[in-house]
Amino acid sequence: MSTNGIHDRVFKALASKVRRQILDDLRDQPLTTGALCGHFPELDRCTVMQHIKVLVKADLVIPQQKGRERWNHLNPLPIHAIHERWIGPHAANAVERLGTLKRQLEKDAIKRPVKA
Repeated sequence: MSTNGIHDRVFKALASKVRRQILDDLRDQPLTTGALCGHFPELDRCTVMQHIKVLVKADLVIPQQKGRERWNHLNPLPIHAIHERWIGPHAANAVERLGTLKRQLEKDAIKRPVKA
């Protein structure tokens, strides 16, 4: 699958508030599907499992079967790849531009002293 296809799946998965909450819930530790369903009392188990399926297809969640339980593990690598491709370079550019603006404002302030 192309990189764009993978990124499309990640963005689709992140578009849902429920799926973002599932990822937040998995941030510190893996959880069983039953435990995740318990975090969403307003949703039925089938709906939560469909959300998990979208996260698995996006490679954001890695399921592991242990006996009768299915443990869901967060895979942060796809989010990191998106950060490296889009957020990191844009943030670096923004910081550079803010630094240039700051230097220019300081330079202008030296040229025009503030009147008391």
